[in-house]
Amino acid sequence: MKLRPATADDADFLADVLVAAVNWSPDWPPKSRRRVLAAPNTACYVAGWPRESDLGVVAEADGERVGAAWLRFFAPDAPGYGFVAADVPELTVGVAAEWRGRGVGRALLHAVEDHAKEAGIARISLSVERKNFAERLYLAAGYEVVGAGSEQSDTMVKFL
Repeated sequence: MKLRPATADDADFLADVLVAAVNWSPDWPPKSRRRVLAAPNTACYVAGWPRESDLGVVAEADGERVGAAWLRFFAPDAPGYGFVAADVPELTVGVAAEWRGRGVGRALLHAVEDHAKEAGIARISLSVERKNFAERLYLAAGYEVVGAGSEQSDTMVKFL
């Protein structure tokens, strides 16, 4: 597996990753790509990729893209699910189902954090469902719960 910066050519792949992240639970009816990208509260994570302030990393294996992690800033009047402040970008991470549990998510997380540090970003936020296995990954990586995003999710922050 290799990691590389996300580019404009990855926009469709990031949308696919977002759809996979939304559909993380096999217990829920899956939402279609069309539905995820039509909903403003989820489409905002990839719409117009890349913006000048966006930062992302893509994982590739055997010539195929298998995961991505990216940061995007949101405004207080148009926040993401894990919004903390306008100067704190929100993290999105997704890994293809067949590559989960193989260290891809952890590698992506560390790589995007390294790029964020290089860009002078001091904190990263995210939102994660409490039942999502990824919450354990984030806790192990130093993210802390700072509040409830909803009845089922937490907002987490990491100081870099």
